[in-house]
Amino acid sequence: MNQTWVVRTGRLVMRPVSYLDLPDLVALKGNPLVYAVMLGGVRSPLECAADLAEDIMFWGRHGVGMWAVREAAGEGFVGYVGLHGRPDGRGIALRFAVAAAGQGRGYASEAAGAALRFAHERAGLARVIAVARASNIASRQVLGGIGMVLHEAYMREGEEVLVYESLRVG
Repeated sequence: MNQTWVVRTGRLVMRPVSYLDLPDLVALKGNPLVYAVMLGGVRSPLECAADLAEDIMFWGRHGVGMWAVREAAGEGFVGYVGLHGRPDGRGIALRFAVAAAGQGRGYASEAAGAALRFAHERAGLARVIAVARASNIASRQVLGGIGMVLHEAYMREGEEVLVYESLRVG
């Protein structure tokens, strides 16, 4: 693993996902309380393994990708955050999900903010988007809190979806 891709914050360490993270990702993505609101919804173990393979390849192709987020003290799994291409062609998107046990502690904002800074400052991305259902108030608060602004809205399967945007300054 490229050590320059490791990100540390005050409470967290974010490492590019690897196959060692698969059990934690299966638990996270298989939990409907966490993953039902994500693009594609709750994932089976087989789907998680396929997603992980794609995430690892994305790092190699683009120098950005998804991180496993762990507590700096103790290495407990917190969640999953990072950057990945949108299947609808809208661009590189910030994604995040925090395990149910870690929700309400500010981990999503801390990790998503660090990922966004990495995107602009270290990876040189001029534009990053994020997508959230209008009904997902928690995600919208995180996105606004890290400085992303509402860019557009569209309807998907009868539900309003909001696209947030962050542009690199300078």
